[in-house]
Amino acid sequence: MKKSERLNDMIRYLNGREFFNLSDLMDKYNISKSTALRDISSLEELGMPIFAEYGRHGRYGILKNRLLSPIIFTMDEVYALYFAMLTLEAYQSTPFHLSVNQLNEKFENCLSKEQIKQIHNMKKILQFEMYPHHHVSRFLDKILKSILNESSCRIQYAKNNQEKSYQVQFFKISAKFGQWYAAGIELKKNQHRVFRCDRIAFIEEDIESRFSIDELVSRSLEIYRSENSIDFEVEILEQAKDIFYKEHYPSMKLESGNKTVIKGFYNPGEEDFLANYFMRYGHYVKSVKPESLKQMIQNRAENLLKHYRKI
Repeated sequence: MKKSERLNDMIRYLNGREFFNLSDLMDKYNISKSTALRDISSLEELGMPIFAEYGRHGRYGILKNRLLSPIIFTMDEVYALYFAMLTLEAYQSTPFHLSVNQLNEKFENCLSKEQIKQIHNMKKILQFEMYPHHHVSRFLDKILKSILNESSCRIQYAKNNQEKSYQVQFFKISAKFGQWYAAGIELKKNQHRVFRCDRIAFIEEDIESRFSIDELVSRSLEIYRSENSIDFEVEILEQAKDIFYKEHYPSMKLESGNKTVIKGFYNPGEEDFLANYFMRYGHYVKSVKPESLKQMIQNRAENLLKHYRKI
């Protein structure tokens, strides 16, 4: 076992004890007395609160009520970190090489028995809704790495039983409604695109890059908007603002005053998507511009009515 691995395991082992002797470490890790002493010094340098009791029955002790870190957390901070970590359980894939169960185990090894009891009880009585992420996205880590390196990628993307090749510089990863998405610039056409990460079948990072992260983020909406995009205005009742806050897109904004209006734009080919979006507002919609968008929403409503009359 490497020293770094031994120290990491030793921290978890000692955290559940109030006192220990050199012989405990020597027996558990099959190390000499001098190595055990050096390891204790290393643990102190890492911030573990160890103190020594001298005398005939000398031993080492660990200060109570302190996490194994130079940073001291309050219980409220412990709760917040714990529940932030639990959100990872909803994801089939993450951009990080980790097991949620192992992460949870390491976290609880840094807590006292009473603290563990408290967070387990709190987990029983607090509930928060998450969309389960069932699709496996194999290349989240490589996408994240390429963004941080500000490098482009060659990807194979599967959609509608077809596979296409793209040269992309990614700049954003997002999770929404049970799925991971990666936004980037398709370099060949200099167009903004959003890819479903589970549909990426292959990725290869290139060293060459064209843009910085800041430049891509600041230009993303500008690049996304095509020359023949269409502006829209949809007036809604004030009580429908919650629908907007729960789900909206970068091409939209909400303006409140004498009227509550959702303003934005859409590119040709996105009419169906936008009409489906505004169907969610139901009778809260007061007016729609342009007329073409209004007609699309009406068509959606009529088709839905026909469907329910048939069943």
